[in-house]
Amino acid sequence: MTRYLVSEENPSGRKLEDILLELRADVLLRCTKISHDLRPEALHVLANNVKVLEHLTEAIELAQDSSHLLNRAFGPSQADKGGPPRIGDA
Repeated sequence: MTRYLVSEENPSGRKLEDILLELRADVLLRCTKISHDLRPEALHVLANNVKVLEHLTEAIELAQDSSHLLNRAFGPSQADKGGPPRIGDA
């Protein structure tokens, strides 16, 4: 079903927010590497990356909110132990 996220079929997968946090850190690192490059292309890419960082932050917050909601409603996920999904079809 999924290659990256934890699921019944992929118990060693990761939580969405953890993947997004790592991705955001990578984009931020790239931003720091080009932050002193004043060529128009670099400034354009940096501006785009800043927008991407904003979207990633919003996505992280949404993913964390969903995890908190599911934890409150159904308890901790057991998918990493081969358990069933907390919502949706098994």
